[in-house]
Amino acid sequence: MYDHGPDLGRNDECWCGSGRKYKKCHSDFDERLQALHEAGELVPARELLKMSEDVAGVRRSAAVNVGALDYVASRIGPGVTTGDIDRWVHDYTVEHGATPAPLGYEGFPKSVCTSVDEVVCHGIPSDDELLREGDIVNVDCSTILDGYYSDSSRMFMIGEVTPEKEQLVRVTKEALEKGLEAVRPWGHLGDVGAAVHAHAKAHGYTVVREFGGHGIGLDFHEDPFVSFVTKPGTGEILVPGLMFTIEPMVNMGKARIDMNDPNGWTVRTHDRKPTAQWEVQIVVTEDGYELLSW
Repeated sequence: MYDHGPDLGRNDECWCGSGRKYKKCHSDFDERLQALHEAGELVPARELLKMSEDVAGVRRSAAVNVGALDYVASRIGPGVTTGDIDRWVHDYTVEHGATPAPLGYEGFPKSVCTSVDEVVCHGIPSDDELLREGDIVNVDCSTILDGYYSDSSRMFMIGEVTPEKEQLVRVTKEALEKGLEAVRPWGHLGDVGAAVHAHAKAHGYTVVREFGGHGIGLDFHEDPFVSFVTKPGTGEILVPGLMFTIEPMVNMGKARIDMNDPNGWTVRTHDRKPTAQWEVQIVVTEDGYELLSW
């Protein structure tokens, strides 16, 4: 097979773990993948495809992740520190039997990322960072439950914000929704990024190139990388079972970013203009997609 995985006989047990014979399970499916590969398409390895048991596990993890973001949404406002948000997410996650995925990941020191105004991503929560009227902040929450990973983020507008910031937040969410509309089983991943980019560009915004979405489920970051500056008809085939995040980072100004913060994590817009991000996690299905975390 194209992915150097199991090359099974028709009466062998299927590689997916269903216990069924290969000929009655994934034989036809694999033939389609092989044909696409031979036609020059990018086809995800079968080990990246999530079976029903895995999807069920991620749903349970995502329930905690979504709950943590709902908890933040009910409490965030002027006078809250990003350190407060970190404690809320940590305590909620642990109390629900799960683990915050960012904590200790490659040395990251906190349980959630909080990115305010010009911070593109990977903002580190601090008790010294006070949210003020007019700020916009992305809260990026990731959860591990029973070995399954979930990941999503939301934008929050603190009190009254300027019309320019409100529009940036709204259009970024719309761009994500355009990306979701472009998810079609057996289509191309590049269609998703192209739809996101077109909507952001139409409103005069730019899209960050260096960071994007990612495969996820059994690990925090899996293949494929999900770019939001792609062309239609390019990229991996959206095979049912492929699980990934859609998380465009949209800048009010130029697309260039600054990755020189001494903490080694925090990324800002180079021109220090505001930026926004929304993130969801989906799995491709036979008839579309399932939204897992938001």
